Amino acid sequence: MGSTGAAAGLGLFAAATWGGSDFAGGWGARRTSPVLITAAGQVASLAVLLVVCLGLRIPIPSGRFLICGAIGGFEGAFALAIFYRALAMGAMGLTAALTGLLTALVPVIFDLLHSGWPGAFTSAGLVLGLAAIWLISQSPAVSAAATPRKALLLGAFAGIGFGAQLILFKMAAAGGVMWALTSGRVAGSAAILLVVVFAPSKGEQRRDFWMPGIISGALDSTGNLFYMMASQLGRLDVAAVISSMYPAGTILLAGIILRERPTTRQIAGMGLALAAVALLST
Repeated sequence: MGSTGAAAGLGLFAAATWGGSDFAGGWGARRTSPVLITAAGQVASLAVLLVVCLGLRIPIPSGRFLICGAIGGFEGAFALAIFYRALAMGAMGLTAALTGLLTALVPVIFDLLHSGWPGAFTSAGLVLGLAAIWLISQSPAVSAAATPRKALLLGAFAGIGFGAQLILFKMAAAGGVMWALTSGRVAGSAAILLVVVFAPSKGEQRRDFWMPGIISGALDSTGNLFYMMASQLGRLDVAAVISSMYPAGTILLAGIILRERPTTRQIAGMGLALAAVALLST
């Protein structure tokens, strides 16, 4: 009971910090390239993680844990680039909602196959949580007719990539959270720098990206830390669903700082999220 509640609490912290990371990155992307912001965040947070791991002489885990972290970081960075591409094709609402849903659904399916069905309250919480993520992720204008099929396909690939990253990060964290974070950042930094080199942004300003990048990267790393800790304390599906509610944090920050009002669907989604967390904490 105690570990379940702690896992849910850490999942909420992950959702809050990931939501803050997306807000910082999105705010900065209004003035410069989102890919450059991501690259700056990856590199800056990697430097900090290396200093912490080497400075504190944290024991290096076996290779399989590092490989899981590296694969998760590498494919997750490419999933992010694919997601940006999907959003750039217009009609962001349905694409973002599909990506958000699959991000949580992939770990849920994996854990159901691996760990079996949870209890009734947890099962109900997972269903409510997935519904909440779908509603929260939708922008004011969500139209299937207005969304290109290619955008939905790319959004689906991105969601599968993000979901796979959550699975791999749980596996990596079993050998030590800090080195799991670091190995993921090493590979993620390499992947996003490849994107910058071989798929440079067009028509975007390539300056003033360091500050939003550093803020976004720091919050993203903190969210990864909370998620990995949550995944070690409880079931993967519970940690993944609660952590994937991070768009709620972005929406709340946009409302507080930018005075952007959430839609009725998003408010309903946040209400379902609270109910889901209550069920998943039991």
